Amino acid sequence: MKDLNTFTLSLDAPEPPPHLDRELLALWWAGKSEWSKAHAQVDTASGTDAAWVHAYLHRWEGDMDNAGYWYQRAGRPLPAQSLDEEWQRITQSLIERH
Repeated sequence: MKDLNTFTLSLDAPEPPPHLDRELLALWWAGKSEWSKAHAQVDTASGTDAAWVHAYLHRWEGDMDNAGYWYQRAGRPLPAQSLDEEWQRITQSLIERH
């Protein structure tokens, strides 16, 4: 995936683009409001990127205690920005690193 705009436009497709890693795949499903499919991608994943996405998903769900745990695992503070802004921030960050 080359940039956030291309990633966002791919949300119109019925299936995700090929070759997305678990974290971006989770964000793709989150972008389609498919919380369960998104969560399934990172539920057993390890690493700080997976923890960050996992934290975002639990924040979106409204489970702030669980979100706080995952933000801590990700080494990130609980964000003050909107969920949409956080989704964009995480997605942009992961695209830039891949």
